[in-house]
Amino acid sequence: MKKEIHPKNYRPVIFHDNSNGAEFLISSIIATKETKKWTDGKEYPVHFVEISSASHPFYTGKETVIDTAGRVERFKARQAAAPKKTSKK
Repeated sequence: MKKEIHPKNYRPVIFHDNSNGAEFLISSIIATKETKKWTDGKEYPVHFVEISSASHPFYTGKETVIDTAGRVERFKARQAAAPKKTSKK
């Protein structure tokens, strides 16, 4: 690695996927407040992500619904509260 081209805070960071619990140790400059022990026994800063290559349908080949904002529940509640349409024959 060339010297003096990376920022001072370039260090290994654990990225934790909230959707399936997968973790990756990658060099980054992202600001973090929490730390966590890695498999080598050392403490590293940890950053939590909603989706990663371990949970994204493109990489896994599995279709999943990730609803962190509650949109599906709100839609179902609106549908249940809507008046029922009757068909005219």
